[in-house]
Amino acid sequence: MPAEPKRISKKSATRSTVPQISDAERVVMKVVWERRTATANQVVEALEHEMDWKPKTIHTLLARLVQKGALDVDKTNREYVFEPRIEADESVHHASRSFLRRFFDGELAPFLACFLEREKLSPKEIDELKRILEGKKR
Repeated sequence: MPAEPKRISKKSATRSTVPQISDAERVVMKVVWERRTATANQVVEALEHEMDWKPKTIHTLLARLVQKGALDVDKTNREYVFEPRIEADESVHHASRSFLRRFFDGELAPFLACFLEREKLSPKEIDELKRILEGKKR
């Protein structure tokens, strides 16, 4: 079991405090996001065939996510129950903005140009991008 973290109130989590999550932590978060709540054992079971991690590694990642404020934990019934304090889309947006800042000075257009020049898009993907961009004009 991870070291007993303090219970953190969901009210203290704000949209402006989306924590930086590592790739390994994101794997663990995906399990909790999918389930909405999960015990430590459920997370271990969900990842035992997917990742070559020992349970202690998963417990450490869960404890880090609680410490960073990405997960809330409750231990009232002898088991740690984890619940996300941030939504998956918030985390993806935060990571995307961070990537843009690091590699493209925060500018979206140069990123899209760089990416689209090197990618082959299907007509369906092109139509979807057009739809998204047209929706941004309004």
